[in-house]
This record gives sequence, structure tokens and C-alpha cells, in this order.
Amino acid sequence: MKEKLKKLNEFEWELDKNVRPRMNVKARVIGNKKIIDDLDDGTLEQLTNVACLPGVIEPVIGMSDMHFGYGLPMGAVIAFDPEKGIISSGCTGFDINCGINSIRTNLTYDEVKAKLKELVPALFSAVPCGVGSKGKLRLTPGQLDQVLTRGVNWAVENGYGVKDDIEHTEENGCMEGGDTSKVSDLAKKRGGPQLGTLGAGNHFLEIQKVSEIFDKEYAKKLGITDTNQVLIMLHCGSRGFGHQVASDYLKIHEQAIKKYNIWIPDSQLVGAPANSNEGQDYFAAMKCAVNYAFVNRLVMTQWIRETFEKVFNKDWESMDMKTIYAIAHNITKIEEHTINGEKKKVYVTRKGATRAFPDIPALIAGTMGTASYICKGTEIAMQKTFGSTVHGAGRAMSRHAAIKRFWGGKIKEELAQKGIVAQSTHPKVLAEEAPLAYKNVIDVVDSVHGAGVSPKVCRLTPLGCCKG
Repeated sequence: MKEKLKKLNEFEWELDKNVRPRMNVKARVIGNKKIIDDLDDGTLEQLTNVACLPGVIEPVIGMSDMHFGYGLPMGAVIAFDPEKGIISSGCTGFDINCGINSIRTNLTYDEVKAKLKELVPALFSAVPCGVGSKGKLRLTPGQLDQVLTRGVNWAVENGYGVKDDIEHTEENGCMEGGDTSKVSDLAKKRGGPQLGTLGAGNHFLEIQKVSEIFDKEYAKKLGITDTNQVLIMLHCGSRGFGHQVASDYLKIHEQAIKKYNIWIPDSQLVGAPANSNEGQDYFAAMKCAVNYAFVNRLVMTQWIRETFEKVFNKDWESMDMKTIYAIAHNITKIEEHTINGEKKKVYVTRKGATRAFPDIPALIAGTMGTASYICKGTEIAMQKTFGSTVHGAGRAMSRHAAIKRFWGGKIKEELAQKGIVAQSTHPKVLAEEAPLAYKNVIDVVDSVHGAGVSPKVCRLTPLGCCKG
């Protein structure tokens, strides 16, 4: 499959509709030569699979962090016609609105370095981590319903965050139209005790130093002015709640595929016509999971602020601990895009991809041993990628392979030699998240920067990391 990629320019490649039967649209991949050389045929085949789905709009897009996933590759973007297309629980994925909050401070590297060995354990204690971890909140069913329908508005009204956080969150932290009646009791049962928890896997809480500023003017707008400035990045999603919503609707969509006689090339790509009850019920339930995730991150953001207050003996406002921006991955949204020269509302699914609308920050998570980036969206992204960019470094090997190859204790030692304090619930977590288990984030980000999709604003290097 890879040999059929046609080079458009240094950072863009294309698979024509004739590379396999039943493709409705072309597939496009963003990546420099190193990214393309390392791609496997299985991932490209998954990308062409979604090009076969009904009502899909040209092109389907694989980002430079693309790797093999459930049905659709992680790091992919697809758009569907609202009348002829489908909504797919398989394409959106299990960790609905896995995303990132970036929080600035006015603290310097030297100030934080002196407190790092106190700060990281304090954060690890304040923010519950790990598989199945339960939070400090105990919500009534009515309160949980408020979280699911009102998003971060509920959080701010209850002392978790401030109005400024709402204004610096994608969708203002709430997707309208969440319907709790479309969510199973099991999903609510799983989600209730997990609000305000980090979880495991690639989720993390990281203290970062601004190591390079590429766009000083735009960085200044974000409150980033100095290469010694310390930021915090929080990466997590909708926990067991979102996973259960996805699991429930995968079963429903398995039946919908048969009911509406929809051909799909992979059983993991199940969905339902966008305008069907099964499609709209999922959309309403997915919005609840999106809102849950926005609240989950903001609750933890406030606990992070309170932890900094205790360690540095200052109030968080005086440390300027404001949300730079908060974004979503693994999400389906109705957006207006130019299709064949005309403005049209379409369903856009970003799986392991980030919104990159003009002059909006795009937060890109790297690995705990390399770097993360803040970029910005562009009009070029609107034209080329339905306003989307990468979400992170992208895995280069599976978690199972990483655990076999790396030892967590050794990874912790190697990070310490770089001055990075890492804490996790188990050494195995550090092994599966070893920096070498991921693609080179420089290649990933240089690709979207070079394609004009999301130019680099600043580079952030890790100082301390909490992993589940």
C-alpha cells in the first residue's frame, strides 16, 4: 500500500481512489519522508477503509502522528455529509474527548526546580491516578446529570475553575444537546466515582519548561513570554464513562449496519446513518461524554492550582495559573467547511487529532522524555484538513511491545539523569510510555508546521511527570 502513495509535496502524500476497490474518496497523509518511511501498510489500509464509508467527503486524512487503531487509525480526520453519511461510534473511539488542558504560570524554572521533588509527589497525591481510580468527588445522580449536560458551567458554579477557564476551552467546555436519557445506567455508574481522576495509559500530568519560542507575538497573546517560564499540561479523557458509552453504542451500531444495509470493510467501523435515531442517539450520548471529560480536566486543573498554592505558599492567581487553552481529541462535531466551493455543515470526526481553527491554540502532547508543543491553527488547515492537526507524538510500538522491551525502573533512572522527576502507580506504566515507544515528536510537529496546518508557537520540555 505504501508504494502507492503519490508525493504531492515535501509534507503531503495521496492515495488515489483506484488503489483498492470501493473507495469513494481519496486519502491524504501529512508527513515528512521519515514519517512516511515508518508508516506500516496496516495503518494505511485502515485509512483507505474509512474512504469506503457512505457519505464520506474527500479527502480522508491521516496526520503525521497516525498509527494503527480501533477501526480508524489514531491520528485521522474524516468528514461526512449530514444526509448521506454516517455517525460511527467505532470511528470516534473509546476515550471520547481525551484532550489537553494547558495552564501557564509566572514561575521560573529555577523556582520550580528547587521544589520539584516536593511538587511532583504532592501533585501525584492530589490528583488520583491509575486504572479504575476513584476521585474525591461524590456526586448524586442529579449532579452527574448536570455535569453531562452543562459541562464546565457546572464545575465553575461549584468552585472548580473560574469563568476565564470557560472562555479558553473548546466549545466553551460544553457541547449543547447532551441527553442523559441516551446514556446507560452502567455508564453513569462507572462515571460517577471517576470524575476528577487522571486514569492510566498515555494520560499524564506534566510540569514543563518553555524551552524555545518560535512565534513571540502569538506566544505573548497566550501569556508566554520567557524561555524559563513554567507551564503545566494535563492530558486525559472521559474515563470509564466514555468507554462505556462507546461500548454500548458499538452494539447498537452493529445492529444498525444490518438494519440499514450499510456495507463496511471492517466490523470495527460500525455506525448508523447520521440522520437516523441510532445515529442521533449516539451523538447525544457522545456529547455527554465530551462534557464529562471537559469537567474532569477542569476539576483536576483546580486541584493542581491548590497544590501549587501549598507548595509555593502563594495563591494561584498571583502565580498567574490561568488556562492557556483546553482542547478535545476523539470527538465528532457539526462544523461548517467549504466543500466543492460552497459552505456546508458536515460531521467531522477527529480521532487522535486536534482542532486547528485559525489563530486558535493547538496543544500537542509529546512524551515524558522529549517535548510537547503549542502550535496555532490556520486558514490552510481549514482548506486541507477540515481545520485539524496532530494530537501528539503517536505510538511507534504497542504498549505490549513496550513493556517487553523496556523496564520501568530503568526509564525512571534515565529520566532522572535528564533532571525529570517521574512518578507512577507502577513501574510498568513508565515502561509502556517510554519515550522510544513513540514517534519522534520533532518529525511529527515539523510535518504539520511545514504543511502550514499548524505552525509552531513554542516547545515545552518536561520537568516532572505524574502517570497513572
